[in-house]
Amino acid sequence: MFSKLTRFAHGRLAWGLLALTALGLELSALYFQYGMKLDPCVMCIYIRLAVLGLLLAGIIGMTAPTLRPVRVLASLLWGASAAWGVKLSMELVDIQTNPSPFATCSFLPEFPGWMPLHDWLPSVFMPTGMCTDIPWEFAGVTMAQWMIVAFTTFLAALALFLVPVFKKQA
Repeated sequence: MFSKLTRFAHGRLAWGLLALTALGLELSALYFQYGMKLDPCVMCIYIRLAVLGLLLAGIIGMTAPTLRPVRVLASLLWGASAAWGVKLSMELVDIQTNPSPFATCSFLPEFPGWMPLHDWLPSVFMPTGMCTDIPWEFAGVTMAQWMIVAFTTFLAALALFLVPVFKKQA
């Protein structure tokens, strides 16, 4: 079993699936924003950035999946992005379920001065909604709660993936 998992982890298909899944989430977010007219809040923008980290991890991993340093770098980015995504999604769920005038999110994202994404690409990174709003639910689960499920799934997949990724290639 580990040999099959190792071959899968050392191949482009595995990293391509990560990138493709993240791209699907990004396109879904843009559909919700522009197709369904649901305004993203600043936390949604940060979550979108965490998904972009997963996309970047998949792309990096696809470049040279047989090289251990590439797999390590891509895996670290995968783990950091998924963990950050879980944290952000949980914070957003807390804001939505326990609204407080003292615990609100900002109106503008706080990107570093050297990377003002909301100025460079406002159609993707400019928040227009409020964090306390719950604009969409499916099966009684909010979008933020679905993102907890998604990011947790990414972390579980990474845990499975790490066993053979760092194993020496036969």
